[in-house]
Amino acid sequence: MQHTHISAKHRLLDLHLKEVWQYRGLIWLFTKRSFVVAYTQTILGPLWLVIAPLLTSVVHVVLFGNIAKLGTDGVPQLLFYLTGNALWGYFSACVTKCSATFTGNAGLFGKVYFPRLVVPLSDVLGNALRFCIQMLPALALLVYYRIHGMLRPRFSAIWIVPALLVLLGLMGMGLGIIISSLTTKYRDLSVLVGFGMSLWMYATPVVYPLSTLSGAIRELVLLNPVTQPMELFRWALLGVGSVSPSRLVYSLWVTVVLVFGGIMVFNRVERTFLDTV
Repeated sequence: MQHTHISAKHRLLDLHLKEVWQYRGLIWLFTKRSFVVAYTQTILGPLWLVIAPLLTSVVHVVLFGNIAKLGTDGVPQLLFYLTGNALWGYFSACVTKCSATFTGNAGLFGKVYFPRLVVPLSDVLGNALRFCIQMLPALALLVYYRIHGMLRPRFSAIWIVPALLVLLGLMGMGLGIIISSLTTKYRDLSVLVGFGMSLWMYATPVVYPLSTLSGAIRELVLLNPVTQPMELFRWALLGVGSVSPSRLVYSLWVTVVLVFGGIMVFNRVERTFLDTV
């Protein structure tokens, strides 16, 4: 007979990858649950995944494109904002959802054991699926503008997009589980997450291209680890944007630090968080 021993004593960098893989069915179950809960008792259901970013992009066209007169590197405005909002929304959702891992699942964690990393991983997977759905209108516009010769996407580099989703998903998860671990004691952080992500968006070339910046402001924006993935995303999909290997390596290092630092804090708090939540 096989026995499983569950102990609170483990190394801070213990990833439990084998155990997480054994619970892959639970990851999919949590992912499916997030979709069902989010759109239960709504008239349009999952169509909101398309309508919400589309409306947001239209507002950005009016505010930033027509009123503020911000350039889009020659890309049609609606397509520029749709793609930027979709990628930023994915990263932002990874941070905000993962930041509620402990506080949002305390009741479940107190009743049954499973690897706690299953929850943030399912959040990232669910956000990736939402991103794919939100990109449908953008892809339709991309095909239209490509047929009419208004865009030159780099189709040979499209494979970069899934890699960027993995990069930003891990970066968002790492930061999110750090915040989640801290909010078990400092609940104020959960209030500041939404506000902080809103400010962070304007420090990222989402509603403006990096080419419009210069001097110290440009250097400050380049310190943002999301800047280069955003530019690389547009470079592959829209044929515009700047690519800097050194800046991409910088984003990779930030991701590694956040993931491993987050797991260390996560494993430490996991042992006692039920006493404080």
